[in-house]
Amino acid sequence: MSSVKLRIAIQKSGRLYEDSLKLLKDCGIDLKNGINKLKTEAENFPMEIFFLRDDDIPQYVEDAVADIGIAGENVIYEKNKKVTVTEKLGFGKCRLSVAVGRNEQYNGPDFLRNKKIATTYPVLLAAFLEKEKIPAEIHEISGSVEIAPGIGLADAIVDLVSSGSTLFMNGLKEVETILHSEAVLIRHPGLNAERMRILDKLLFRIRSVRKARHTKYILLNAPNANLKEIISLLPGMKSPTVLPLAEPGWSSVHSVVNENEFWDIIEKLTEAGAQGILVVPIEKMIL
Repeated sequence: MSSVKLRIAIQKSGRLYEDSLKLLKDCGIDLKNGINKLKTEAENFPMEIFFLRDDDIPQYVEDAVADIGIAGENVIYEKNKKVTVTEKLGFGKCRLSVAVGRNEQYNGPDFLRNKKIATTYPVLLAAFLEKEKIPAEIHEISGSVEIAPGIGLADAIVDLVSSGSTLFMNGLKEVETILHSEAVLIRHPGLNAERMRILDKLLFRIRSVRKARHTKYILLNAPNANLKEIISLLPGMKSPTVLPLAEPGWSSVHSVVNENEFWDIIEKLTEAGAQGILVVPIEKMIL
């Protein structure tokens, strides 16, 4: 049996830490007690886990100290390391945005011309300014970027925004989005065949978990007279399962519905005569 393990780097703390661990757990990967450790192993999957600072993860993957990593797109593109973005993971969503004083009249990127802009993302900001052909003075600072305009350090900031409440509390408003970001899985571009096989197994599990999160399994009773219409509302993965009920003239219909379309479909099913609709969450979906 091979002793090769896939080495994954995840945040040791911060906004992606809990969701990264949950994703691995949902994929059926049990970790040994890794609290206050920088490294642990999976008990039932060939994987080692490194707990690192978010900003360091791209470097560790580029250097092949870790084979893969989970980090925000904002960090990946800011650090600009030689890594391959393999999979978007659907959590940790935020945006890198320009913010200015709440009372400023912002009429587009040209507002920033010759202004002082504070940020912890100078590479992404410089690329944005170059694209817009706007000269500006970039002040790179770490932490508490949102206070920069209030203390006279900058005229505007570029920072991560989620709810916008921090900006509001500091008298700022979001005016321009530079990048939409979420957690992604990155890999070293030169993974050998054995580690790629393990990664493929992990990706299979991740995609099954993510697909299940956006779908619902539904069971319903349908009058046979309306069965054709009801089936037409339920595309499912291939086609709905239809089973006869003990009561003549009725069938049980089983299917899978996309979460985004769920309520619209339920309303149409009810109008078509469906009864006893049961909705069940899906834990995994293997396509």
